Amino acid sequence: MEEVAARPEVIVVGAGVTGLAIAWHLLRRDATVTVVERTGVAAGASGIQPGGVRQQWSTRVNIELARESAAFYRELSTHLTPAVPAVLEPCGYLFVADSEAALRSLEANVALQNELGVPSRILSASEAGEVVPGLRSDGIAGASFCAEDGYFDKPQAVVEAFASGVTRLGGTILIGTVDRLTPVPGGWQARLADGRTIEGAQVVVAAGVDTRPLLAPLGVDLPIEPESRFLFLSDPIRERLVEPLVIASERRFAAKQLASGRVLTSDLGAVGDPESGRAAWLETIRAGIRSLLPILEYVTFPVLAEGVYDVTPDHQPILDEIASRAGLWVAAGLSGHGFMIAPAVGRLVADSVAGERSPTLEHFSRARFERLELAAETQVV
Repeated sequence: MEEVAARPEVIVVGAGVTGLAIAWHLLRRDATVTVVERTGVAAGASGIQPGGVRQQWSTRVNIELARESAAFYRELSTHLTPAVPAVLEPCGYLFVADSEAALRSLEANVALQNELGVPSRILSASEAGEVVPGLRSDGIAGASFCAEDGYFDKPQAVVEAFASGVTRLGGTILIGTVDRLTPVPGGWQARLADGRTIEGAQVVVAAGVDTRPLLAPLGVDLPIEPESRFLFLSDPIRERLVEPLVIASERRFAAKQLASGRVLTSDLGAVGDPESGRAAWLETIRAGIRSLLPILEYVTFPVLAEGVYDVTPDHQPILDEIASRAGLWVAAGLSGHGFMIAPAVGRLVADSVAGERSPTLEHFSRARFERLELAAETQVV
């Protein structure tokens, strides 16, 4: 059996954006860190996601995390050194309300967002049409909009920048599949599928949907389930057809145009097998285009990309040290918004692992499911 020589203070399982952000923040606190990943940086969900960064959320804690993360991303080049240009494009997010009930929900969210410094606002139907040229606004009740919300056209470059930041600060990224975690005197041992082992004083499992099966042999059951998500993309289009990202949850429809010219769209309710579901999902998208964004009527979507969310019952992450398992931490269940809040999540978890536990983590404790003290995030896409 091959033994990994160095004994880091912290082992991070998972080199997606969450695990790498945690490792980066830990290294900035002068911890020694080894990140273990199966095949490569962003090999899982972080490698198949559209790079959105928004501050329009329904819970106070997510708004605060989003504010911190958006500020980090706006100054990305001062924190990290991307190999290729990675700029947060502030295209804006428009959430459409078809019903009065949906509009009231958006109004409540915007009031909370404004209280916490997010410059979102409620728009009338006609104002929404002015913000999004080409939007068919007749028949909608209104919308919410934040001009600061945006996206990275190359989100992979951001994840890779975190990875290079980890190695630049002296961290190690080790390729190998962790198939077992075992408590040992003074810490934890991670056994890799090829027989290697690595020990550390603490371990943070940030392995997305693989977190639950990895911890199950330890008697730790986490309410994290995989949820497939599907994105359709057009070929690059020279003309700018739609600028703000448009989300119409009641129509199960979302669309935006990337800096590359590709139009990205989705049936937000798509579930099942992509081969059998593709036609029906495209029809949902076509219905959304006809009724809301007819400017996209002649756009075709030949590319179908499939990703996966690691989802919890309240669509909030689990960021916690496992009770009775000292030194075993979980950072998973991000429910599709891991990229958006990774900088803040990385700081929170790193601070707590280093012994400065933030009260904010109480919102994300595993015990909340046992206490049934759930504050569900409702503004999920």
